[in-house]
Amino acid sequence: MSYIGRLAPSPTGAQHLGNARTFMVAWLACRSEKGKLLLRIEDLDTPRTKEGATEQLLEDLRWLGLDWDAACDASYTTQSDRESRYRQVLHDLQERELVYPCTCTRSEIDRVASAPHESALDGAIYPGTCAARSAADARSLDAEKTPYSWRFRMPCGLREFHDQRFGPQSLDAKLRLGDFIVARSYGVTAYQLAVVVDDHDAKINHVVRGSDLIYSTYRQLAIYEAMDWTPPNWLHLPLVVGPDGRRLAKRHGDTRLSTFREQGVAPESILGFLAQTLGITADKTPVRLSDLLAHVSGEPNWIQRIPLANCTLLGNQFP
Repeated sequence: MSYIGRLAPSPTGAQHLGNARTFMVAWLACRSEKGKLLLRIEDLDTPRTKEGATEQLLEDLRWLGLDWDAACDASYTTQSDRESRYRQVLHDLQERELVYPCTCTRSEIDRVASAPHESALDGAIYPGTCAARSAADARSLDAEKTPYSWRFRMPCGLREFHDQRFGPQSLDAKLRLGDFIVARSYGVTAYQLAVVVDDHDAKINHVVRGSDLIYSTYRQLAIYEAMDWTPPNWLHLPLVVGPDGRRLAKRHGDTRLSTFREQGVAPESILGFLAQTLGITADKTPVRLSDLLAHVSGEPNWIQRIPLANCTLLGNQFP
C-alpha cells in the first residue's frame, strides 16, 4: 500500500518552531517513501481562528520549502467545508446509540473530577452523568433550548496501538479517559470526530503529530472501530518546549516562523536546528530539505533515532 500522509495545521494562531518540527518530519517520512502528502486546514475551532491565519500558515510552509499534493482537484482541504459529511457520520453514530446528548458544563465536570480518587491523564475524566440518556433525548433538549454536546460512549476494556517511535501503547481508555465529545448541539463538530472522518475519506494511512495528542489516539481508534474503518499508522513526536517544560507560548518569547522570516533568519537555519534536535544531523549547520531527504532516504531507521524527550528551546539557537 502506498504511503499517504498529511500536514494538518490549524489557523488558531501563528505557526511556531514546534509546528515546523512536526511538519518537517511528516514531509520527510512521506517523501522518503515516495508517498502522497495532503494538506488539510483544521479550522473548526471557530472562536480561536485568527483572521488571515490560513494565508499566513501557507506562506510559512512554503518558506520552509514544504510542498504537498493536490486533493480533490484543490491544493488543500478545509474542515469548515466538510460539516455536512461530519453530520452524516454523527447521524450514523446516533442511530446506533453510540453517542448521547450531554448537558454537563466543564466546571461541573471539573468539580466532580477533582475528587482524590480521580486520575486524569488528559483532562478531567467525564463521570458519566448523562450516559443514561438515549440519542432521542436530544429532541426534548432542543425543544427546551437546552445546549448540549454529543458524547461518544467509549467501549470498556484495554485498547492498544503501536506508535512508530514510542512503541506499544495500551490503556483502559474508558476508565482512564472516559466518554468524550464529538459534536456540539449548535452545529460544530469536535476535533476527535472530524479528524477521523477526514483521514478516512482522504485514505490517510500515516499520521505524524505531537505527543500531546497521544491520548487522542485511543479516542479516535474507538471511532474507527465503531465505523469499521481501518486506522492509520501513528508517529507521535516529542514536543518543543520552553525552559519551564511547557509547550511553546508567548511567555517563552517569539518563536513564530513569520517573525524569524522578518528578522532575516534563513529557512535553512531553522531546518538545520530542527534536524539536529531530531537526531538527523550531528550539528545545526544550515541545510535544505532536499539534503535532509537524501540523508533520511538512505537511513531506514532514522525515525528510531529521534530522542524520546521533549526538545527544550533555550533562547536563539540558530547559527
